[in-house]
Amino acid sequence: MSETPPRRSVKRLTDPRALRALAHPTRLSLVGLLRLEGPMTATKAGELLGESSASASFHLRQLAKYGLVEEAGGGTGRERPWKATTQFTAYPEGEENPALDAARDQLTAVIANRYFEFLLSWLETRYLEPPAWQEASVFGDTMLYLTPGELAELAAAERNLVDRYFDRTEHPELRPPGARRVTWLHLSLPGDLSGVIPRDRGQDAGQ
Repeated sequence: MSETPPRRSVKRLTDPRALRALAHPTRLSLVGLLRLEGPMTATKAGELLGESSASASFHLRQLAKYGLVEEAGGGTGRERPWKATTQFTAYPEGEENPALDAARDQLTAVIANRYFEFLLSWLETRYLEPPAWQEASVFGDTMLYLTPGELAELAAAERNLVDRYFDRTEHPELRPPGARRVTWLHLSLPGDLSGVIPRDRGQDAGQ
């Protein structure tokens, strides 16, 4: 979420209030739903998310305050359609702004929890999937020694590869037979999974 995807519409959030507004599971789901499915009413969105139309309408209005969604035109009241304003969200990293840092951390924690819940759900149900999908799914990690520049370069190369398939989200006619929605998680973090604090933390390689 915090990276900047190339060649795609991105909503950049620099207001701590906007970050805190988005740091709500229902609002994150609403934004994702509109980005994937296109315009829909609060009633329809509520049905799909297991929320009341009143709840969905309230959260959509909160998202609209910060430019994350907008009315798509047509309809009245809770039957008017809403649409996402962009396909991605980005927010700054490494700025010395305590209010922004706290809001960003709050949003990031909510998103990380969603990733964790999604992963556990897949692990619990993957055996119900066809063998081809079980074999094609990826679960694992790789330890590398990289500079910050190399890590950014690796992330950019991955985004460029994934970006080749993104048009299929907005244009169903481009989807080949057998294609289905897939979530590709992006994670690259300094350190490792051993639980031991690395001795080279904060140091340049070779020192």
